[in-house]
Amino acid sequence: MDNWDEIRTAYNVARIGTVSGAAEMLGVHHATVIRHIDALEERLGVRLFQRHARGYTPTEAGEDLLRVAQATDDQFSQLAGRIKGQGDAVSGELVITSLGGLSYLLVPVIAEFQREYPDLIVRYLTGDRLFRLEYGEAHVAVRAGSVPDQPDNVVQTFIQQKIALYASENYISRRGAPTGPADYANHCFVGSDDQKSRAPFNKWLRENVPADRIVFRSGDVHALRRAVQEGIGIGFMAQLHAAELGGLVEIHPPLDIWLSPLWLVTHMDLHRTTKVQAFLSFLKERAKGWESA
Repeated sequence: MDNWDEIRTAYNVARIGTVSGAAEMLGVHHATVIRHIDALEERLGVRLFQRHARGYTPTEAGEDLLRVAQATDDQFSQLAGRIKGQGDAVSGELVITSLGGLSYLLVPVIAEFQREYPDLIVRYLTGDRLFRLEYGEAHVAVRAGSVPDQPDNVVQTFIQQKIALYASENYISRRGAPTGPADYANHCFVGSDDQKSRAPFNKWLRENVPADRIVFRSGDVHALRRAVQEGIGIGFMAQLHAAELGGLVEIHPPLDIWLSPLWLVTHMDLHRTTKVQAFLSFLKERAKGWESA
């Protein structure tokens, strides 16, 4: 690749945010960094960075370049490790992505993993957007719902989250517990603001609880959980998380249709890298017993 030096330079400017920082990391003069970026932008015919007083911010095209360069850099690092006989090192950057609602499960595992591998920098990305592994946006994705079918990904079954209906002890003391689904019209509920949500438990709630009894609605899973804790109403929560929080009463036990399957997803180009395999093995080991808890 004739212009790999220029791409590597742009990648480090995007990662660090300043020309001087990239120059120091690469061991070159800052004028060389600027020359590489200018040449690459001219060759591609597009602006890769917005220049401002505090540094360089990638444009949309620059973000695309950053993702491709990250994946390529990871593969080169892994190759270099194997050639040097150092392929067992777990270091550098590890990017993990999941829905924000899974942070209660994953962050404690990540914390323990980093204590074991202190040279590792972890970026934990959450959100509803599907991070594209083929562009190097993440090394490991933990996804929920139907089995992921993106090409060139390695998909492994992880766990099945058991979902149940809960109310806080505070709510029960004020309103009592419903005697069954026929009594739901006399109670308050917490639910998703997305009326088209295909999550089985959200569909069940819409079908079994009058709309005017869903008194608190949000698209933020953390807000929904907190609303249940604060006694606003009855709502869904994973059994594992409810047990961790405490102070909650199970109103309706899990149903099979409410099960939320989780999947571990990696891209085939990075699946066998040492740090990815180390994290996957670590996560699977820590997850033993979660489903039966």
